[in-house]
This record gives sequence, C-alpha cells and structure tokens, in this order.
Amino acid sequence: MNSLPISIRTYNPTNNLTPGLGCLSRGKRPIVESCALKFNENKYSSPLLNRREAVGIGFCFGLVQFLQPRTDADAAEESGAAAAPCEFTAAPSGLAYCEKVIGNGPQPVKGQLIKAHYTGRLEDGKVFDSSYNRGKPLTFRVGVGEVIKGWDEGILGGEGIPPMQAGGKRKLRIPAALGYGMRGAGCRGGSCIIPPDSVLLFDVEFVGKAN
Repeated sequence: MNSLPISIRTYNPTNNLTPGLGCLSRGKRPIVESCALKFNENKYSSPLLNRREAVGIGFCFGLVQFLQPRTDADAAEESGAAAAPCEFTAAPSGLAYCEKVIGNGPQPVKGQLIKAHYTGRLEDGKVFDSSYNRGKPLTFRVGVGEVIKGWDEGILGGEGIPPMQAGGKRKLRIPAALGYGMRGAGCRGGSCIIPPDSVLLFDVEFVGKAN
C-alpha cells in the first residue's frame, strides 16, 4: 500500500508565513516520494504539506503508516533502536549529535545532491517517519535549505559539528528552532504528527553522493 507523504522544510521563526499544503512535483502532479513543507503566502488549502522548489527533507512522512496499527515486532524494533545508548555532543546552535558509525567515504559538499537514510522520532520515542520503511534513501541537495536546518548542519557540519562521511551513521537531536518550530508539522483538525516546539531525534545514515 502506498503511503501518503507529508514533508517538511526549514521553519524560520522570523517569517510570518502560512504553510502551504499538497505534495507536488514540478509538473504540479502529486508525488509520493520527496516533498517538503513550503512556507508561502498561499492559503492553507490541502490535507498534505507542499514540497518546496524540489526535494524537501523529502521528509515524506508515511501518513498511512503513521496512522495504521503497528505490530508488536515493529514496536519492539523501534523501542530497541531508540533505547540504544548514545552520548550526545551539543553545538552552540543547540543541535546535538552522536556518532554511531564513522564513515570512510567523501564528505558532503554544500549544494551537492546526496542520499541519506533516516528514521525520525519524537522525544517519547514514537517514530513518525523512516526512509527504510520505503526501501529507498532520501535524495536532496545539502546545505541549501531543501531540508530543515538541523539536517543541513548535522550532515554538512558547522557550529562545532564535524561533517559526516559517506557510510557514516549519526544520531541527531534537533531543537525546535532548527526543526519545525512553533508551527509543528502535519497539523490538521487540532492534531499534529509533529507537535509545535518539538525536539526531534533522527538516526541518519549518509549513503553518499547521488549519481
């Protein structure tokens, strides 16, 4: 069963903009892969979040997967991954990281099209999206605002955080200011997949440069 994507881009607390909804390709056709929250001046008019110019954190949230019941095996796997010990190092920006596997491949370059696998969780451990469940990594240009700031900084490096290397795996703890801020994400009918002011936990695997 195909999942309905909701995805997100950088939240900028200085912008007084309305999040547009609806995952669209360049040709204005619905897509189910890479899409992102587009903050624009259009009215909130669709149950899905817009993609930005191209890919967003392609965080195409599997909304159907999020809403449907999980098996005990799924819950156990998620709980085990979330509970794995990890000592975070915090940067001045508030972003914190923990190396799980240090890669031995090339580092990413700003503006480069890269691939990354990820699993995203709320602080309570609840998984809201995973590229592994879709069977393919997210493809996006790093460091140019196609994804939330916590991802750009957490992969590309900066503010005291070293860049990832291809093949590396890292856990990121992203404060709301570098994630989805006061708006949250996937909000409809008074309920949000990512509540406002949420701290997010991501397990990120930097696959490498996209071909």
